[in-house]
Amino acid sequence: MKKILLMSLVLMAAFGSLAAAGSQEAKAEKPLVWVWYPNESTPEYAESRSAVIAVAEKALGREIEEQLTTDYAIAIEALVNENAAFSWFGGEGYVQAHAKEPGILPLVTNTGASGTLDDAKYYSMLGVLSENANQYKAGGVYDLDMLEQKKFSFVSNSSTSGFRVPSSIISTNFGVPSEELLEGGPGMVFSMVMFGGSHQGSFFNVLTRKADVGAFCNSCIDDYIDWISGSYSDPQAGDVIRVKTNADAPFDQVGGVEVTLVATVPVLNAPIVMNTNLLTDEEIAALQKAFTSEETAANPAIFAPKNAEVLAFFDAGEGFALVEDSWYDPIRRLSGLL
Repeated sequence: MKKILLMSLVLMAAFGSLAAAGSQEAKAEKPLVWVWYPNESTPEYAESRSAVIAVAEKALGREIEEQLTTDYAIAIEALVNENAAFSWFGGEGYVQAHAKEPGILPLVTNTGASGTLDDAKYYSMLGVLSENANQYKAGGVYDLDMLEQKKFSFVSNSSTSGFRVPSSIISTNFGVPSEELLEGGPGMVFSMVMFGGSHQGSFFNVLTRKADVGAFCNSCIDDYIDWISGSYSDPQAGDVIRVKTNADAPFDQVGGVEVTLVATVPVLNAPIVMNTNLLTDEEIAALQKAFTSEETAANPAIFAPKNAEVLAFFDAGEGFALVEDSWYDPIRRLSGLL
């Protein structure tokens, strides 16, 4: 009887091990998912998205499926709930996701033109129609006080340059918490508050007069505009941008419209993020090596020369660099998470 019981236990253990091994193998064979923010989900970035995913697939030897979104929160929750392994978040989206799931960490971020993290930044900008720009001046200079009771467009409350950074400088100016800027009306800073859902959407709200003022980032709208004064690399209040006449939809509806910047703030470059719960240490190391390689930096579908036919996410001369979670502590301070 004891021999029979012992044999049964041995068989149960063996079957249990086989089942566990089979489960792990099935998990490894299941395609990973790369979920994109709305800004990068537009059709014109399809080739650049595919090129980025191809780097990860080659490094892992695994298939990666693409998920496009129309909402920041959907992308964030996909990583938090392990329904996706990768994304490209702004700093605000990243610190929100990491606070919910510590296994979500930065893989790399894009460098500045120097090829280092020293100039790894872009700009949050507030823009108004140029024909109305003088309304936002006091004493001959642009003044945030002039934003009071205007119709304002943010991107999303999960956006770094489209909400967290601009709301920080506006809330400081008016002496109110950032959260109060999420709604408009009598007694509030703004008469109305709307969300574009993407940087392109917030910019479009200004161009179509739905909003008097909008927040958007320089890198997110640069493919649709020309700089009439000032520069992409160092935008300042007073700079003027104009929508290209041959811009992709929906900007083809507003070609030639000019916008004046009334405020600009530098922002830390956004990280490509990963849910490390879905990856092994060996896979993470392979990804780090692949993304920081010279081959990837030379890929014109990812880092494109100016005026290239392909709309790439990054500029030639940049590259990817490893970055630690703590690099985004300045965003945490703005968010009240540190």
